[in-house]
Amino acid sequence: MRAPGFWRGPGDGRRGPGWQALCLWPLSLIYALIAWLRFRRAPATTADVPVICIGNPTVGGSGKTPTAILIARLLAALGHKPVFLSRGYGARVAGPVSVDPAVHTAADVGDEPLLLARTAPTVVSPDRAAGARLAQTLGDIIVMDDGFQNAALAKDLSLLVIDGGYGIGNGYCLPAGPLRLPLDPQLARAAAVVVIGEGEAGEAVATLAGDKGMLVLRGRLAPAPAMTTALAGRPAIAFAGIGRPDKFFETVSAIGMQIMEARGFPDHHVYTEADARGLMALQKRSGAIPVTTEKDIVRIGAPKGGTLKALAEASVALPVTLALDEASALDLRTLLVGGLRRG
Repeated sequence: MRAPGFWRGPGDGRRGPGWQALCLWPLSLIYALIAWLRFRRAPATTADVPVICIGNPTVGGSGKTPTAILIARLLAALGHKPVFLSRGYGARVAGPVSVDPAVHTAADVGDEPLLLARTAPTVVSPDRAAGARLAQTLGDIIVMDDGFQNAALAKDLSLLVIDGGYGIGNGYCLPAGPLRLPLDPQLARAAAVVVIGEGEAGEAVATLAGDKGMLVLRGRLAPAPAMTTALAGRPAIAFAGIGRPDKFFETVSAIGMQIMEARGFPDHHVYTEADARGLMALQKRSGAIPVTTEKDIVRIGAPKGGTLKALAEASVALPVTLALDEASALDLRTLLVGGLRRG
C-alpha cells in the first residue's frame, strides 16, 4: 500500500491533522479499541528459547529489517545462533517454512525473509506460535521481524523502531493515521526505541520514551562504502517500492548520484512488465543507471525473459546497514545480554 499524504505530521500536536484525518477519526477510535483489546491479551504460547521482537508502532517502513539483521549479527558475535521469524508479507506459502533462497522467491515467502536469510536461518509463518516451534529447532534465540502487536507469542524483549523523519505521522490510529494502536500502550511494552535518522518527528517520540524511562538508541542507515565509491557522481534512475520511497531517494542523493528521475511504488510492490518498460524507457533516454533497494531487487527476482529481465540485469541495488552511534551500540549490547536471561 501507499501511505496517504495526510498521515504525515509532527505528531506532537503543533499542527492540525487535516480534514481527511478528522473525517476518518471516528473509525480510528473503533480500530484503536479493537487493536488494543487484542494487544492486551495474554500470550497463548511461550517459546522454549528467548524471543526478541523488532516492531514499529506505525505501518510502513521504518528500518525494522536492518535493525533485525544488526541484532542477529550482535547475537552471533555473543556466541548465539539467532533465527529469524517473519510473517512473510504477501507470501503464498502457508507456513511454517524454513526459507531457502536457492528455492524460494519473493512471491513464495515475501521479500524481507529472503534478505534475512542471508544472515541467519529464517522461518516464515503467519501463525507466529507455529513458526516459533519450527524456529526453536534451528537456533537458540528467535528474532522476530515485526509481530510486536501480535499477542500469540510471548516476547522476552521488544524494541520499537522509529523513522526519525516521520515519527508517528499525524499521531492518529488507522485509518486516519499510521499508528497500529495508540502509542502509550506500545511504549509500555517495549524496552527501547530505536530512532533511525534525524528529524523533529522522531525526536518527539524519543523525548516521550525518555520521559517514561525507556532506553533510546540512535542510528542511521549507512550505504555500503564500496557501492558509494562506485556510484558517486553517476546519473541515476532511482526507483523503490518501500514504505517511504523518498527516504531511499535521499540516500541515493546523499552518496553523490545525480537523480535524473525518481519513481516511487507502493510498499511491497510486485513489478510488472509495464513498470519495467517505463523504467527501461527512462534508462534508454537518459543513459542513467536504474538504482533501487535490495528489497526491490529480490522482488523483481530473476525473470527468464521480457523487459523485467532487462530491468533486473540493468539495475543496481544499493545495500544499507543500520549503524548505531557508539553509545547506542554499547547500550544495545547490554540490553541484549540482559534480555537473554530468563528467570
